[in-house]
Amino acid sequence: MSSGTTTLAWFKSTYSGTQGDSCVEVAFAEQAVQVRDSKDASRPAFAVSRESWGEFVRFVSER
Repeated sequence: MSSGTTTLAWFKSTYSGTQGDSCVEVAFAEQAVQVRDSKDASRPAFAVSRESWGEFVRFVSER
């Protein structure tokens, strides 16, 4: 995606453990939500639309 993903405000879920393992980080960009592996932030992030991210969050919160 964009080369500016390093300047985004990345965060983990408040449900993430303190060990830092098996987590993803997300950052809200202007037109998309960026997602990356917290264990290897040097790997490329991928982007999903804000609408798709909202659908995903609603789906998992119902579980």
